[in-house]
Amino acid sequence: MIKKKCLNALRFHIAKKLNEAVDEVRRDEVKELKNAGNDNVLEKSKYILLKRPENLSDKQSGRLEELVKINLSSIKAYLLKEDFQGFWSMRYKSWAGKFLEDWADMAMESELKPMQKVAKMLRGHKDLILNWFSVPGGLSSGPVEGLNNKVKLTIKKAYGFKTLDCLQIALYHQLGRLEEPPSTHRFC
Repeated sequence: MIKKKCLNALRFHIAKKLNEAVDEVRRDEVKELKNAGNDNVLEKSKYILLKRPENLSDKQSGRLEELVKINLSSIKAYLLKEDFQGFWSMRYKSWAGKFLEDWADMAMESELKPMQKVAKMLRGHKDLILNWFSVPGGLSSGPVEGLNNKVKLTIKKAYGFKTLDCLQIALYHQLGRLEEPPSTHRFC
């Protein structure tokens, strides 16, 4: 369950970067077409290029087929984005690493600045991205949550301490399971 959520978060953030790059290429190309006085063939194509093919309506699918026939930079960016979806079907870290490098090489050769930027970002975070493939079975946030609860309880008990040093000492005692020092006061 946790591993699936981590994969979904990873997918979301990478897909977001890819979609931003495709949209930036599309916007630049629309400006170029307007400046050249050509018809804007990309009119009303933003969401067609950002959606996954299986989520397109029949009308949008037909429009996408028309756009693919035209040699546009936006379509090259779209095809690169869709080609990256193969990364998520990888089962082994080594295969995923090879796929990531091959995809980044294609993106760099495309001469599309936004896609090159995404490729550089993915290469820069390659080890972190591929860590997902190294986790056997899944991830658990249980230990971290348990530690956070102990820290919160200690802070609550330490209410009234004047300095951060006192709070740190209280945390060391609580988390290190150290014995409490004898009290200097007697309550009778």
